[in-house]
Amino acid sequence: MYERLGVGGVVGLLLALVGIALVAWQAPIVAAGLAFVLAGLALVVRALVGDVLRQFGIV
Repeated sequence: MYERLGVGGVVGLLLALVGIALVAWQAPIVAAGLAFVLAGLALVVRALVGDVLRQFGIV
């Protein structure tokens, strides 16, 4: 999985996790909301990328 993300993807994932951890330290409910927003955004991006790849006939 890590070789598909690349260095930038791994660093971005770590920064997102550290950011949520910092927010959770102060406001756990807000951190849970942020985690849901990030997960939903990731699912939307995944669906959009899959659709574009299907349109080009790659997948």
